[in-house]
Amino acid sequence: MKVLVVGSGGREHALCWKLRQSPHLTELYCAPGNPGIAEVADLVPIADDEIHQLADFAADLKIDLTVVGPELPLTLGLADELIGRGVAVFGPRQQAAELEGSKVFAKEFMRRHGIPTARFEIAHDAAEARAAAQRLGFPVVLKADGLAAGKGVLIPGDEAELEAALATFFDERRFGSAGDRVVVERCLSGEEVSFLALCDGEHLLPLPPCKDYKRLEDDDRGPNTGGMGAHSPSAVLSSGVGASIIERIMKPAVAGMAAENRPFAGVLYAGLMLTSEGPQVLEFNVRFGDPEAQPLLMRLEDDLLPVLVQGAQGRFETPRLRIRKAAAACVVLASRGYPQKPVKGEPIQGLEAARAHPGVEVFHAGTARAGAQLITAGGRVLGVCASGVQLLDALRRAYVAAAEIHWPSKILRRDVGRRVLERATGGSRA
Repeated sequence: MKVLVVGSGGREHALCWKLRQSPHLTELYCAPGNPGIAEVADLVPIADDEIHQLADFAADLKIDLTVVGPELPLTLGLADELIGRGVAVFGPRQQAAELEGSKVFAKEFMRRHGIPTARFEIAHDAAEARAAAQRLGFPVVLKADGLAAGKGVLIPGDEAELEAALATFFDERRFGSAGDRVVVERCLSGEEVSFLALCDGEHLLPLPPCKDYKRLEDDDRGPNTGGMGAHSPSAVLSSGVGASIIERIMKPAVAGMAAENRPFAGVLYAGLMLTSEGPQVLEFNVRFGDPEAQPLLMRLEDDLLPVLVQGAQGRFETPRLRIRKAAAACVVLASRGYPQKPVKGEPIQGLEAARAHPGVEVFHAGTARAGAQLITAGGRVLGVCASGVQLLDALRRAYVAAAEIHWPSKILRRDVGRRVLERATGGSRA
């Protein structure tokens, strides 16, 4: 089969790495890709938001399946363009992708279908947001309605921080038109967990729970990012709670989208808070998380390609996915200045030494080539991933391999998995 993967990050590298293992694969392309992806796929110089060019390329080359990694092309209607040209795609149509493309739509959708989520109000200007925050109480969460690459969330803890946040949204316009409307919601407390499932429009194939680390710095300090690490198992979710999430959140979401004539085929990702009142949805995404995809795909035992083909055709043929018992973890290496203005263009050393460690894969996210030299070209640069019998083993391997890689502005979180392991083992550290 000929397959096209759309995107250029660590998630897409992991997808290409996994798809390359399929005996059904004959040709693998990635648009636009990155230097790491170039080792396993042919790169296509088309940006992921050039949806007409991507659809033309897939149709002209008679691509059998297109797998869309990032949210932006999905919200722009890439799946619709591909289907219109007779190309199978694993990823939701534009109307279904609004579940991630608009926080306002998502919150109102959850309210319509009884899906547990934090109490919220919608604000169109600073005055409305200020009044909503006062009613909901501090700390309060402010979310840009539109796409903001995982960075459009601020959590002011008092009135002074609220005024600074309102200035960010409405005066500085840091999030542009994505911040024209703002969701103001009650701040939930508890443990965060990511729950992903493959969907064919009606049925779910759940993946194992995963925990990601969104804040830039250790101990969950600093700004929100696209993700600084992840591991699976999550080490915070029991099987009983997992079953409840499927019944109370995932199935109602898929059924609700179908009922609203927005059938959902693709990856449904629920970012959850495990509260004293049970799991509540922080957000829905409509694609694999990044970096959650990396450890999840390392744990997936099944051949991914036929499963995605079945999902694109609207008919899963397997009742469940086979998951390896081994744990997997990902530590993201970023560049100083991320997420605002990361340092770019620095030479990367030690990649081969890191990859030589057993059980380790290094997925490229923000890299480029300057001649023969690999250089940094983004905020999140590499995802160092490892498998292990237990989560502690996987985390130790990932950190040992990460220490092999160097560039002048390299930064990373050093506490991925630490808190959940300390809680589970009474003080052992990763």
